[in-house]
Amino acid sequence: MDLEKVVSDLTKERDRLSGVIKALLGAALSPDGNKRVGRPMGSTTKRKKRGGITPEGRRRLSLAMKKRWAEGKMKRK
Repeated sequence: MDLEKVVSDLTKERDRLSGVIKALLGAALSPDGNKRVGRPMGSTTKRKKRGGITPEGRRRLSLAMKKRWAEGKMKRK
């Protein structure tokens, strides 16, 4: 093999790898070279939903409150 061809191939490979590294780092760094802090610009994140009450639980709660209110009315009479 020709030494010039080997050097040329290695230079091309180096340039290709440099481009790949820049692309990967570009995803992690802002344009001015500082690491980004916070969420990426343009992304919208929804707040995580908290656990809600199931229809069965809502029914049990309703019945318990009705019972409690009825007992309170009975004490007032």
